[in-house]
Amino acid sequence: MNQKLDIKLNVNGKSCAVSVEPRRNLADTLRDDLGLTGTHVGCEHGVCGACTVLVDNRPVRSCLAFACQLEDRKIETVESLADGDTLHPLQQKFWELHGLQCGFCTPGMLMLAAGALRENPDMDDEEIREIMSSNLCRCTGYQNILKAVRAAADVLRQEARG
Repeated sequence: MNQKLDIKLNVNGKSCAVSVEPRRNLADTLRDDLGLTGTHVGCEHGVCGACTVLVDNRPVRSCLAFACQLEDRKIETVESLADGDTLHPLQQKFWELHGLQCGFCTPGMLMLAAGALRENPDMDDEEIREIMSSNLCRCTGYQNILKAVRAAADVLRQEARG
């Protein structure tokens, strides 16, 4: 028998009621139950990082996290970055500086970078390289991803100064 738990998740600032099996991971819950398909599922082993979301401002591999364990936690997906038709600086710079090719890894890269820049907006190139190396990309060679994150960090710092 598949017993389900009724839980409420705080996703992108909204309370979402879902009924999930205790073993259901967050990635599948986001995609299948909440229709948030921006979170991609790659390896399903926590290695590639395509499924990275932010939980309480920290990057989490959503394929490894059980949805039922995240009740009352702040979950952010790639859908939370843009403000209507206005792209987040990370999204804008990935687009402008060709930080993506096939795009499969991009949502996880964006969320990893968003969390890292919130924590330390003044990262140098080595720190950006170290953080971003935890997510895998088979297409870009990473250089344009690093350029995009660096450029977005500059924009975010300027915006913070007013």
